[in-house]
Formats: sequence, structure tokens, C-alpha cells
Amino acid sequence: MGRPGLQIHMICDKYGTHKHANVKKWLAKHPRFHLHFIPISSWLNLVERWFRDLTDKAIRRGVFHSVNDLIAAIEDYLKVNNDNPKPFVWTATAEQISPRSPADGSPSSKWKVNNETLH
Repeated sequence: MGRPGLQIHMICDKYGTHKHANVKKWLAKHPRFHLHFIPISSWLNLVERWFRDLTDKAIRRGVFHSVNDLIAAIEDYLKVNNDNPKPFVWTATAEQISPRSPADGSPSSKWKVNNETLH
């Protein structure tokens, strides 16, 4: 099972659980796993970027009279996206991203993830 010599590098945000004592203890026992923490906030996490788009385009300012209405709005958004998917594409190199982080935590103009309009 697995490839023991393979080094595994995981990109994590700075969420506290990633630095918990139990995680550190596990990592000490499994030295082929390496955590790398992204320099700033969640804008760098593409999954969170996708959920931001879902929120902005399908949920925010919506009026949902029931959970079923909310589910329908999300499913409609998913259908539109799945009919014409657009990948998120990095436009910066790793060298441009790490470890330079603006003092205010906002994305640098050099750190961009492009995603064409999904609708």
C-alpha cells in the first residue's frame, strides 16, 4: 500500500487545526508528509474561490422561502456551471506567490487566479 519513498507535500491554509498538537505529533511519525501554509487568507484556496462565486451569483441577496428553494437555486447554479465549465487557472508562479504577503493580508496584484465568467 502506498509508495513509502514518495514525499507528499500538502498545501494548507492557516486554520488552527492544521497546527494542532495532534497533527504535529502525527507528522513527526510520518516524515514523508510536509505541510506548507499559504501566505495569506482564503482567496488563495481555489475551492473557497468557487464557493465565493456560488454565494455571489446564486445565494447572496436571494430570497428563499424554504430550504428547498435554496437547494433549487444552488442546483440551478451547478447546472449552468456544469453545462459550460471554466477552470480556475493560476497566472502567478510559486516564486511570485511565496512568501511575499501584503501587510494588510490582501492579495497582491501579482497573485491572481483567473476564472472566466461562469454564466
